[in-house]
Amino acid sequence: MTFHQFLLILRARHKVVFFTLLFVVLATLLVSLLLPKQYTATAAVVVDIKSPDPVAGMVLPALAAPAYMATQVDIINSDRVARRVVKMLRMDENPLIKEQWVEDGEKGDLVAGLADLLKQKLDVKPSRESNVIQIEYTGNEPNFAAAVANAFAQAYIDVNLDLKVAPARQYAEWFKDQTRAMRDRLEKAKGALSAYQQNTGLVGTDERLDYEIAKLNDLSTQLTLIQAQTSDSSSKRKGREDPETLAEVIQNPLVNGLKADIARLEAKLQEASVNLGANHPQTKRSQTELASLRNKLAAEISKIHGSIGTSYEVGKRKEEELLEAMEKQKERVLELNRQRDQLSVLKGDVEAAQRDFEGVSQRSALTRLESLSVQTNIATLNPATIPISHSKPKILLNMLIATFLGTLLGVGVALMLEIMNRRVRSADDLLEVMEVPVLAVLSGPPRKLPKRIPKLLKAESS
Repeated sequence: MTFHQFLLILRARHKVVFFTLLFVVLATLLVSLLLPKQYTATAAVVVDIKSPDPVAGMVLPALAAPAYMATQVDIINSDRVARRVVKMLRMDENPLIKEQWVEDGEKGDLVAGLADLLKQKLDVKPSRESNVIQIEYTGNEPNFAAAVANAFAQAYIDVNLDLKVAPARQYAEWFKDQTRAMRDRLEKAKGALSAYQQNTGLVGTDERLDYEIAKLNDLSTQLTLIQAQTSDSSSKRKGREDPETLAEVIQNPLVNGLKADIARLEAKLQEASVNLGANHPQTKRSQTELASLRNKLAAEISKIHGSIGTSYEVGKRKEEELLEAMEKQKERVLELNRQRDQLSVLKGDVEAAQRDFEGVSQRSALTRLESLSVQTNIATLNPATIPISHSKPKILLNMLIATFLGTLLGVGVALMLEIMNRRVRSADDLLEVMEVPVLAVLSGPPRKLPKRIPKLLKAESS
């Protein structure tokens, strides 16, 4: 079928097209007038995703914003929000609604059923380039539509706050138990440290250790001196040298005095022997005095020599005492080191427990603040107002659509009638049906010409 044939069919069956279009338009108009009017109320909420959380101080990443907004739309469309709306509007307490629910034979939870009915007329539209979400509700009553839209906005804010606070409350309880456990651990660590200090008498281990080490060094110095003296005494006591050559003997004033007296008496005796003779009484008395002085000198030297042995014995005993004292002092220093190490371990346990307790306490305080939060990052931008004009049905839009669809339907009916009862409307149709060449085309009867045309023809022929 060519376009020319199509136009000829429409011209021939233009009445069918017209009446079909008229029927569709009138039917649409009638239905639009008979349909109950519906009113749409819109509430706008804004989601703040740029400001940091007032408690945790966290900021939502920019890449997560689209997914976050999609999640907020899903929350608004959730059963939890719809059920909260039913509770807020007390629809489940309305006796008329309960009676209608029973009459319709509905089964199940009334709140869940009403929530499903509300969601059917709910439309949530997030903005493309902003953080504003439009909550639209369509109802038969303008007041009810505005109330439901505002209730959905408030229920969404409440549910969002519950979703934020509920995990924080659970964490707050958990951190509370952990804080209690960490406090017990810290108290036990401090108790162990205090008991150990009381048992050992340690307060400042560094000062006491320095004192004990200094005391050990002093004992070591004394031992070195005593060992040197004992060694010197031992060498003098065991030596085969003349005792008179000993330094103690040489430096002894009594020995030196006796030696001087002996030397003087020997000189006197020698002079008396020459002058008086060996048998003279004075010479005998001098010899006796000289022998007495020599005995005293020998006794004194022997006494000094014996004192060296005594000094050696005393030095050995002192050395043994110092060695024993040093061993005890070493044990005391080692024990003090061990106690200091143990004390350091206990102090480390206390410090670790203190750090853990402070960290858990800080986190517990933060979660407790989050659990007590009464604000969220969502706020009502524009509350829904009572709509003045209805939103459905849209008569003008319906008429335009009916005109378009009626035209298509009329054309379709005309083509269907043409197919069912085919007519020859042009030479192309005859050629298509007869399959023979067309020699000439005879036009129909001439139309009645205007009055001026015959007069002009007569004048021209004459």
